[in-house]
Amino acid sequence: MTDSKRRRGLAAVSALLGGVLVLSACSDDGDKKAGAGSSESSQAQEVDKAAAEDASEAQIAIKPKNGATNASINNAAQVSVTKGKLTEVVMTTADGKTVEGTLAADGSSWKPAGQLERSTTYKIDATAEDSKGRKAHENSSFTTVSPDNSFIGNFTPEDGSTVGVGMPVSINFNKPITDKKAVQSGITVTSSSGQEVVGHWFNAQRLDLRPEDYWQGGSTVTLKLALDGVEGADGVFGVQQKTVTFKVGRNQVSTVDAKTKMMTVTRDGKTIKTIPISAGAPENPTYNGQMVISEKHKETRMNGATVGFTDDDGKGEYDIKDVPHAMRLSTSGTFIHGNYWGKGIFGTANTSHGCVGLADVKGANDANQPAAWFYNNSLVGDVVIVKNSPDKTITPDNGLNGWNMDWAQWTAGSAA
Repeated sequence: MTDSKRRRGLAAVSALLGGVLVLSACSDDGDKKAGAGSSESSQAQEVDKAAAEDASEAQIAIKPKNGATNASINNAAQVSVTKGKLTEVVMTTADGKTVEGTLAADGSSWKPAGQLERSTTYKIDATAEDSKGRKAHENSSFTTVSPDNSFIGNFTPEDGSTVGVGMPVSINFNKPITDKKAVQSGITVTSSSGQEVVGHWFNAQRLDLRPEDYWQGGSTVTLKLALDGVEGADGVFGVQQKTVTFKVGRNQVSTVDAKTKMMTVTRDGKTIKTIPISAGAPENPTYNGQMVISEKHKETRMNGATVGFTDDDGKGEYDIKDVPHAMRLSTSGTFIHGNYWGKGIFGTANTSHGCVGLADVKGANDANQPAAWFYNNSLVGDVVIVKNSPDKTITPDNGLNGWNMDWAQWTAGSAA
């Protein structure tokens, strides 16, 4: 073998051995790295295990869920815990205002002390401890329903009031209701008399509820609004959760005979007073029908222009700034009221623009006047029936006058 051939052979052997050494070195590095990774993984598992063993058993739940919108202003915010007790709950508005709350005596739950505001973002941070004193934390943020996405019902009569036997429960919603069944299902009216009460929708925003006959005198009526979270229209939710009670007074019904120009007042079936009246003139007769007193004013202003009675100059045919003892019978402007400007007309002539007038004095300060007696002995909700007038019967939705609809018609307007 020549020197050159020998040198080439040694070089080849050297390269081969070098390759083996390189490969062997890579293999050794890999074994070392795998061993390190296994060690680190084991250490991590041990840390996780230790942390888990030291974690609190207390489980906090917050409603509504984080990020919720259109949340209820009554029942949305609730914090509860299992396997522990709440030690601190902080609820704040987006601008940092603290919301007061009530913690249950056993530490199991917390809720706001009052109703929340609409269109407001709230944040809740809750802390609890388990039996070993280990702490758990939870938080949530949500936004309550906005006025644009909510509806309310303005109702009459008022809570705690005493009313006449003809007073219906009348609810006027501030937005049109498309799901009438859902809304009516969230409203219940019951009476201590046991009378069945049915609702009737006059339009998309008004629901009245009443029994077939007048309320029984002396009974108690309860209205429950469970509308919180009820979707009354697409994306529009109720926010009311309320219970209202009112008393029904004695049974007083007054009958105005426009032909004889006399009014007979009966109480609990007995006639207690007969009063001369003056009803609507032939050109402006008084409505016939059963009407319910909806407002009482010792004195009020009556301007003909507000109800369509105007002169050629556009001003009211009458404008009396101190009408005494006025009680409203219709939305369109029918009243039964005192009259001090008409002399000798009561019981003899019908001269009004559609109202029922009773003798009175200016200033409404003489209790001996017929109008004063009737005012002082009447309740909102008392019934005034007008008969023998040449005018038509008043429409049921003109005031609180659904009694002019028979029971079959009334129940047909229910969505329940």
